[in-house]
Amino acid sequence: MDFAYDARTEELRAKLLAFMDEYVYPAEPVAEEQRAQLASPWDTPAVVGELKAEARRQGLWNLFLPDAEYGGGLTNLQYAPLAEITGRSPHLAPTALNCAAPDTGNMEVLHQFADEQQKKQWLEPLLAGEIRSAFAMTEPEVASSDATNITTLIERDGDDYVITGRKWYISGAMNPDCKIFIVMGKTDPDGADPRRQQSMVLVPRDTPGVTVKRAMQVFGYEDHSHGGHAEVVFDHARVPVTNLIGEEGGGFAIAQARLGPGRIHHCMRLIGMAERAIELMCQRAVSRVAFGKALAQQGVVHNWIADARVAVEQLRLLVLKTAWMMDTVGNKGAHTEIQAIKIATPRTVVGILDKAIQLHGAGGVSQDFPLAELYASARTLMLADGPDEVHQRSLARRELKKYL
Repeated sequence: MDFAYDARTEELRAKLLAFMDEYVYPAEPVAEEQRAQLASPWDTPAVVGELKAEARRQGLWNLFLPDAEYGGGLTNLQYAPLAEITGRSPHLAPTALNCAAPDTGNMEVLHQFADEQQKKQWLEPLLAGEIRSAFAMTEPEVASSDATNITTLIERDGDDYVITGRKWYISGAMNPDCKIFIVMGKTDPDGADPRRQQSMVLVPRDTPGVTVKRAMQVFGYEDHSHGGHAEVVFDHARVPVTNLIGEEGGGFAIAQARLGPGRIHHCMRLIGMAERAIELMCQRAVSRVAFGKALAQQGVVHNWIADARVAVEQLRLLVLKTAWMMDTVGNKGAHTEIQAIKIATPRTVVGILDKAIQLHGAGGVSQDFPLAELYASARTLMLADGPDEVHQRSLARRELKKYL
């Protein structure tokens, strides 16, 4: 395993770091000021459009997609350090590069499983950054950590499917630019194989029977980066059978294919969040005095900063190994490593952010620093894309099989 960045990665890293310094970081306060003036909190600040135009002009666009025809043509190992950089400003940078969830995962689904008409209608405008999308799987009435529990029905009626169910924490659904939902539900609720009961269908947002009921907060925050998280009701929403993605009963397999790359993207962005937290910790430590000496001279602060650096270096190597394995033996071959990074990264980054908040005192929980919102995002990722305990269960079973 050689994790030295190749020439293309180094070139893109240099361009992206310069883009962050010149455009993204200065745009953070501008975006907040503009959002306060918008008619709706879910409208997109004008500066985001400016960032997207500049990123596209510089060739920093759709870097997440490995197919060179549609995206950056990068391997997971090449994209990983770029995703890390965007994590330093997770509410602006991924969107600016058209590399923000849930659109990235949805574009990957469409790229891998959609037919040509579906690609033309939905993938192409998503790749162009003209629309946004949402992935509707999680439900409030069941433990959605077990995807076989979902109760939303997708029933065949002649040449249509009729969708009935209630979803929540549907990322991106509050954004007025969200035009399409990928909905996971059951086409065969009584099927013998619980992993062949589910299917995925494309449901345009303006379909009669689709109601975006309310925004769901996360630790009191409304996540504007994705266009919010919403509760969405599908009340006998009707779409043509041609909106089926792949085949009936293929929803579970599609979901697994979608989540592998998504997990590594999240983990690399989390490392970027941790790097920014360390930077803020150091700046705070050298600028504040308590009990007669700078915080940077306090032993406990030394411990926090040292432990954070060690943890980040360990996480980065694990994630890079996972990216390398995904490239060389595929997502299935990297199953254990994908689960390992999903377990280790959010919880470790939450700990680093917690210490950064502590070092900032009241400022750490305020809106004047990004730490509280970063903490909310990182803590949520201990639940999203499968809670930690599900991955621990699966990983432990895989280990135990060696001894049975």
